[in-house]
Amino acid sequence: MRSDFVVREVVGGLRRNVTMTIAMVLTTAISLGLVGTGLLAVRTIDRTEELYSGRVEVQVALTADVSATDVDCSQPICSGLRATLENSPLVESVRFESQEQAYERYLQLFAGQALAELVRPQSLPATLRVRLADPGAGAVAVREAMAEQVGVRNIIDQREVVAKLFDFLGGVRNVTFALALVQAVAALLLISNTVQVSAYTRRTEVGVMRLVGATRWYTQLPFLIEAVVTGLVGALIASAGLFAGKFLFIDRLLSGIVSNGVVPPIELSDIVWVSPILVMLGAGIAAVTGYVTLRLYVRL
Repeated sequence: MRSDFVVREVVGGLRRNVTMTIAMVLTTAISLGLVGTGLLAVRTIDRTEELYSGRVEVQVALTADVSATDVDCSQPICSGLRATLENSPLVESVRFESQEQAYERYLQLFAGQALAELVRPQSLPATLRVRLADPGAGAVAVREAMAEQVGVRNIIDQREVVAKLFDFLGGVRNVTFALALVQAVAALLLISNTVQVSAYTRRTEVGVMRLVGATRWYTQLPFLIEAVVTGLVGALIASAGLFAGKFLFIDRLLSGIVSNGVVPPIELSDIVWVSPILVMLGAGIAAVTGYVTLRLYVRL
């Protein structure tokens, strides 16, 4: 097989149908970019679950009078509540957080924001922060033990907050995959149409080659390579878009919650992990689509 002929045919085919080639590359890039975004969302969800697996607590907020008069949980009401919690086998540890400590943590969370100036220490309740040995049964046990108790203002289960975060990230993942599927269908149709048009415009020269003994595989190979090249270029553009999106948008958008430890950052290694997957998907889908199109719709 003459490699120079194949290369010449591939280059000529891409240049001859340049507008369709550009459209196919861009559609493939958008589709694969959305797939990459979905994969990054999945990776972020997994890391967030690992991040919160050992940090989720149940917070028992104390009433205003107890919070104001007891700064170290040495008074009967607070110490009694703490002893009740510590005696439960489902509780790993109990940590007391005073109003001043809560205020310091609040300032750290909202440093540099207008919200930091709106709150005073007396506005925040003292809290018993309960680390659970069994997150499921332990949360229920704490609620039952603290319900209707004197000195208890309310009970906050951080699992509910985390569940909302997971629901949001899962929604982002599902939306991106759905959009990627729509774009993938468009990319497949463009690849198929481009292969058909390219084969039609070269039908005479291909017919001559068949008459002089060229095999069907030899005449089809340039069209397959054209499809694979466009898929590869689209995948590379998608990967470059993910890198650019990280530095230009994602890092800025998530800087606040990442610095506060709410969600883990998206690292360069994550995009490096996703990029080969996009390249394989781009080349593989283009090759399969081109081959099926040639077998079903084009007679070479």
